[in-house]
Amino acid sequence: MASYINHAVYGWYPYLCLTVFLLGSVIRFDREQYTWKSGSSQLLRRRQLRWGSNLFHVGILVIFVGHFVGLLTPITVFDALGIGHGFKQGLAIVAGGIAGLMCFVGIALLTHRRLFDPRIRATSSFSDTAILLILFAQLLLGLATIPISLGHMDGHEMVKFMNWAQGILTLRGDAWMLVADAHPIFKAHLALGMTIFLLFPFTRLVHVWSAPVWYLGRRGYQVVRTRRTLGPAE
Repeated sequence: MASYINHAVYGWYPYLCLTVFLLGSVIRFDREQYTWKSGSSQLLRRRQLRWGSNLFHVGILVIFVGHFVGLLTPITVFDALGIGHGFKQGLAIVAGGIAGLMCFVGIALLTHRRLFDPRIRATSSFSDTAILLILFAQLLLGLATIPISLGHMDGHEMVKFMNWAQGILTLRGDAWMLVADAHPIFKAHLALGMTIFLLFPFTRLVHVWSAPVWYLGRRGYQVVRTRRTLGPAE
């Protein structure tokens, strides 16, 4: 039974999530361009927004780039550069820990603001609140992996996840076996991370496609087109 679950979650589920992530994003952009935005609540309450949003976005960008490079760069590249698994593990713990703490403070401010400000809560959709809480849970799982990683500084566990991620992208049928015996917190972190990709096209996260590069230099307002056909007087 455990083998079947591992095969389904870490062997087949990644392909479902990637397919929905890519096709869903394309379809939503094609059919629902008016929703291709992150609705701002700045006019309702500016307090906590600037610090929370900036800390969260900077932290999450560092985490995403770190995961992308760390998991998908072939091990032979690190070996050729003389970067040992232990050093890479230590770098991931330090850089990921700092970025994770920034992200934690930011998302805590944003979550408090969305849940406990009556006006913002009243204008928030279910998906807005749900995806924020899911991201919060994923961040907590990620931070919880740090003490576990400190227990095996040789980088052996990290290599497992690198081989798994690269095996999934190269259609390796037995990739799921590489993480079958991983720590439950790591496995939960992987499963929830894939679920975020699955939910991505149906939430405000689609705005990530639009402008991650010039986010920090963006204007303090957002232009949104209306669905209505406006007359000359309007």
